[in-house]
Amino acid sequence: MIGIDKLSYQSRWRDKDPRAKFALYLLFMTLAMGLSPLWQAVLLVGLATFTCYLLRISLRRYLTWLLIPLGFLGVGLVAIVLSASSQPEDLLWGIRIGQYGVGIDPQGVQIANQTLWRSLAALSATFWFMINMPFEQMIKLLKFCRVPHLLIEQILLTWRFIFIFLEEAIAIHHAQSLRFGYRTMRTSYRSLAMLISMLFARVISRYQQMSVALELKLYQGDFHL
Repeated sequence: MIGIDKLSYQSRWRDKDPRAKFALYLLFMTLAMGLSPLWQAVLLVGLATFTCYLLRISLRRYLTWLLIPLGFLGVGLVAIVLSASSQPEDLLWGIRIGQYGVGIDPQGVQIANQTLWRSLAALSATFWFMINMPFEQMIKLLKFCRVPHLLIEQILLTWRFIFIFLEEAIAIHHAQSLRFGYRTMRTSYRSLAMLISMLFARVISRYQQMSVALELKLYQGDFHL
């Protein structure tokens, strides 16, 4: 199991009805989109605390997860804050380039502030839902929502191959590290190229093994979900 799957099975709410979790998630998302920035910050703190309690993890670990999307969010916020104007005196701070000014727009700062807290609140709600929802419950929820059977099968196979991909990548990387494959920059690039080529071959081999196992079990083209 990868980390997110392990966490979902150790959650205090792992046995709760997935429909109730989904309804609560919709409520959290509605609040995240409709509240003011101050209350969105309160929602963020509340959901972070609630998630840490359910998963039995530290707040520090939760914050490390939140830092991953913050990098992408930060780039977008910079694009919102910075503006070019024909009236440089309207900018909070900027530099003049000919007749135009490039700098920080007051309206952009307000929009960026609203975007920041709305995004963080929505992310915390999504983290709460995904980490507290074991995959088997996700399948049940998709069936309850009348998602086409074929699409559920594709989701199931994709999820399975994520495990296979990570297992093989970790195994190859570990073997290369034991042979000092990442000791220098040159050997690191060389080892990475070998890892990618070997990973493709190993995943194809695992797929063929799975296909043979399914045929031995008289697979007729449908998974019993």
